[in-house]
Amino acid sequence: MKKNAYQKCLDKIYKLGRFGIKLELDTILNILKILNNPQKNYRLVHVAGTNGKGSTATYIASILQKAGFKTGLYTSPHLVKFNERISINGKQISNDQIVAVYEAVHAADIGKRKATFFEIATAMGFYHFSKENVDWAVIETGMGGRFDATNVINPQVSVITNLSIEHTEYLGNTIKDLAKEKGGIIKQSTPVVIGISQPSGLVVIKQLAKEKSSDLFIYKKDFSTRKNPNQNTYTYTGLNKNFHRLIKPLPGDHQKENLSLALAACELIFEKLKMTDKKYNFNETLVQEGLLLAKWPGRLEYVRQNPLVIIDGAHNLMAARMLGKYLSSTLKNRRLTLVIGILDDKPYEKMLKSLVPCAQHIIITKAKINRSLDPSVLKEAAQRFTTCPVTIIEDVKEAVTHAIETSNAEDAICIAGSLYVAGEAREKFENDLEH
Repeated sequence: MKKNAYQKCLDKIYKLGRFGIKLELDTILNILKILNNPQKNYRLVHVAGTNGKGSTATYIASILQKAGFKTGLYTSPHLVKFNERISINGKQISNDQIVAVYEAVHAADIGKRKATFFEIATAMGFYHFSKENVDWAVIETGMGGRFDATNVINPQVSVITNLSIEHTEYLGNTIKDLAKEKGGIIKQSTPVVIGISQPSGLVVIKQLAKEKSSDLFIYKKDFSTRKNPNQNTYTYTGLNKNFHRLIKPLPGDHQKENLSLALAACELIFEKLKMTDKKYNFNETLVQEGLLLAKWPGRLEYVRQNPLVIIDGAHNLMAARMLGKYLSSTLKNRRLTLVIGILDDKPYEKMLKSLVPCAQHIIITKAKINRSLDPSVLKEAAQRFTTCPVTIIEDVKEAVTHAIETSNAEDAICIAGSLYVAGEAREKFENDLEH
């Protein structure tokens, strides 16, 4: 069957993966210059960090959208379709738009070094937002910050969620090293909102903010969110605003930190907007209605009932620990099957230690990416943390099907360990719904 233009275009984009990761900004700056610097045609928010940056970015974009702004959102990685990375007002870029935008960006890729997959994707996002005349764009970094392809923008506010050791070959082995890389998104005289708690990381960020004359706002010091006793609502104590009955749109206790960061960033945005137009009032109604628009797939996402099925990427140690805490408290009264696959650059033993004891049956699987860890290695490690059965089913969709078929209606299944595993599982449920 003849491939259509969209599929051919995706094939070309995915082949760029072979160029790997290049930590410099000249290549994307050259592409954007040829495209007349589309990233300068709208206002921006930049979000970096280890975990929670995607949901934080989504909250900010949703609130800006509800306030009446045409709002772009650029995130990564995608779970099922490349289109997920680039959206406007919650609607993903279309297949035809991807083709048109890619062709424009590809034609501008004429530098000494050809652009990588992420550089091309980022330039596509910036160019599409400009073509569609967005008012705001919320941009999530891919990896790190200082030399991340997204770090060519001048945002209205920068956000850094939290720090956990990752990508050591690029970002260093210590929290101090990591803080330097993530803190690279801090721009001159631009406010910064952070969720960093480690003292060594805070020292670095404070120094960077001081050097850039940027006001720094710290979670739990300058703003915070807490759950209201015996209720399913939350109180936000902010920089200047206090909201008392917020409903958190995404599950998991860790989301209150992401929500806090998003609300603090929005406070700063609306404070500036109000200087030019009094109609921009940042209030509890706007926040709550905006949060209702927030969707962040593959992160504690409930995709089925009877048996209950949850998909959570949990792709690094901090995320695995948060998921383990959630499973052991929320699902403690259910028999749980864990379907798990992990990439080879992750601390898989520590991740398994956080998740395996929560389950009564473990199915080891493997995403269709060459960085996936050998299931036999995972099985051997998993058996050190449980006496329950550990099964290998390499194909993710087959593993999920088996988990459902061997569970009762009142049981639960959690699919985790990698965003690639989460994506393949999610694709299965999307196809099931279509049929």
